[in-house]
Amino acid sequence: MSERIVVGRVGRPHGLDGSFFVERPSDDARWFQRGARLLVGDDEVEVVTARRGSGKRPVIRLDRSVTRGTELEVLRSQLPAPEPDEYYTFQLEGLAVVEEDGTVVGRVRRVAPGVANDALELEATGVLLPLVGACVLSIDLDARRIVVAPGFADPL
Repeated sequence: MSERIVVGRVGRPHGLDGSFFVERPSDDARWFQRGARLLVGDDEVEVVTARRGSGKRPVIRLDRSVTRGTELEVLRSQLPAPEPDEYYTFQLEGLAVVEEDGTVVGRVRRVAPGVANDALELEATGVLLPLVGACVLSIDLDARRIVVAPGFADPL
């Protein structure tokens, strides 16, 4: 697992001063506040201006020019501990998914964002399992396993 976590990407420019929209920004707004330190490739950069643009998306300017599409990252150790029964999406990637009776369903490729809820995308099949209580019954990070209700992974 990488020690660096992507918190956004450099998006389209906003104005003439080098500011840009942050694409796919983290929900944690502190990464996009004035004075925040981010990693861009091998360099550490600082947010020198920060505001909200259209759609309340973060608009920031860094202390140096960065190419559009570049990932904005932080070290995993900088992340606050999640609350009980909360998880970072990267913690779910690679976990085994099984039904209540032990039937192996697959392994999580990624957590796909959704309009109503996120979904677990399985590696081999691409099946999307909704991250809702009716489907996901338990998540055990120590055992690296997610237990789901029967029927959600069945083909239509």
